[in-house]
Amino acid sequence: MNDSMSIPHLILNASGVVQFVMLLLILASVLSWVVIFQRSFVLRRAKRAHRAFEERFWSGIDLNELYRETPAEQDTQGAEHVFRSGFREFNRLLPKTRNPQAILEGVQRSMRVAWSREEERLNLHLIFLATVASASPYIGLFGTVWGIMGSFQSLSMAQQATLATVAPWIAEALIATAMGLFAAIPAVIFYNRLSASSSKLLGKYEDFAEEFHSILHRNLQGRGDQDAA
Repeated sequence: MNDSMSIPHLILNASGVVQFVMLLLILASVLSWVVIFQRSFVLRRAKRAHRAFEERFWSGIDLNELYRETPAEQDTQGAEHVFRSGFREFNRLLPKTRNPQAILEGVQRSMRVAWSREEERLNLHLIFLATVASASPYIGLFGTVWGIMGSFQSLSMAQQATLATVAPWIAEALIATAMGLFAAIPAVIFYNRLSASSSKLLGKYEDFAEEFHSILHRNLQGRGDQDAA
């Protein structure tokens, strides 16, 4: 390959606008991979924590004992966070009212807030991947258009139109397009994958909240029957 047509040479000798587009796309690609690895690690850790907590929860352990064993709320995550928020509200409302509906509504609100915080934590930075996936091809296309414009300008000023005159401009334009796709393709693939994993995990948290709500409902019914007796 001619050195003048090598990719490093084309990048270094591209126009300032196209170089800026390339730099922006490289930065977007690097940051998107950082987000991909970081979010993948967070989701794997969240899945392990959820399995471990569910094993403890369904092992038959007393709920008060489990509550005492869980860390402080700022150190909990996932279903453990939902459980701690709901059971704390349950213990707070139980001495104040004998209305089971009021207690359960308070527990449900508290668990809903905890679930929303978990949703925010699991989906953190995923919007950046979506932005890179949708914007990078257009940014690369802008570099392509600018390169084609340069090739036509070069062609208009040349006394004789040859492929050598316009080839560097077209090549640099195609490099910008390729960089846009290089940034966008992994971003869209992992955005869909990580979003699906996050939604599946949040669904498990929601199922746990419903099951825990049912357990507390039966607990209150048992207390009511004992009081009536």
